[in-house]
Amino acid sequence: MSAAPAPAVDVAALAALVRAGDRPALARAITLVESKRPDHRAAARALIQDLLPDTGKAIRVGVTGVPGVGKSTTIDTLGSRLTEAGHRVAVLAVDPSSTRTGGSILGDKTRMTRLAADDRAFIRPSPSSGTLGGVAAKTRESMLICEAAGFDVILVETVGIGQSETAVADMTDFFLVLMLPGAGDELQGIKKGVLELADMIAVNKAEGDGLPRARAAAAEYKAALHILAPSSPSWTPPVVLVSGLADEGLAEMWAKVLDHRTRLSATGEFAAKRRAQQVKWMWAMIEDRLLARLRGDPAVRAMLPVLESRVAEGSLAPTLAAEDVAEALGL
Repeated sequence: MSAAPAPAVDVAALAALVRAGDRPALARAITLVESKRPDHRAAARALIQDLLPDTGKAIRVGVTGVPGVGKSTTIDTLGSRLTEAGHRVAVLAVDPSSTRTGGSILGDKTRMTRLAADDRAFIRPSPSSGTLGGVAAKTRESMLICEAAGFDVILVETVGIGQSETAVADMTDFFLVLMLPGAGDELQGIKKGVLELADMIAVNKAEGDGLPRARAAAAEYKAALHILAPSSPSWTPPVVLVSGLADEGLAEMWAKVLDHRTRLSATGEFAAKRRAQQVKWMWAMIEDRLLARLRGDPAVRAMLPVLESRVAEGSLAPTLAAEDVAEALGL
């Protein structure tokens, strides 16, 4: 016997539970937007549209840095500070995906012990699933769902492998780059694009014997930032010293996040940035739908193995193969 079809999603009921702050419903809603099933995708679109009036009020912060810089520890300590101050904090932590299973391989909840046990916090590790830049394709929707559920601070932790920064900067209000002490060799490996995206650089692990090295690193990062034109005339990215482990400098760091929001709101830049992000999101969704159509088209799926084989062996130019695919789609 064939399995019974899964029951249809009651979007209105799910939206009501999300607005009420029901945590199991919040988790189900995010699972829904992450699903690749066509019926789930349709329900997810309806859910986001239903919740849209209740979104947009949170502070959205992207956090990046190389593996080992202490992102999760810093987020755990900062998030706990914020919940103690009355905020509700959601952490969307994008893990690297296993190339074999597609599942997360790090498990950020185990590295954010305080927040994981905090009723005013919500942590959602999501596999990047091979999406461009290592950022989960549905992070934007997850962010809106968390806002509708009443979370007023959204922290998006990136994979930190050098490809996801632009995507995170395009969905957050403030982009924080964590760096390690001992800038020397590391400074040589920093991509200029990452510095251009940064709204603030925080040199982490600035405690104990590492403090002198952290100060030296901060000086080098300041010099590097001075070479670049700031992205906003209202904001010059600062360089601060912090210790996520020792809980030092985090209050001052968060104060600068709020100062950035205040300054850009006063000039209208904040609202303009949010509007531009919405349009970028629209185009990202269009590209996602087109790619899904391409991969699901029977004619294209039938011809791809032959095209890929010919391109690989050098008997067909990639440009001509791409043209064949486009013609099969009627483009």
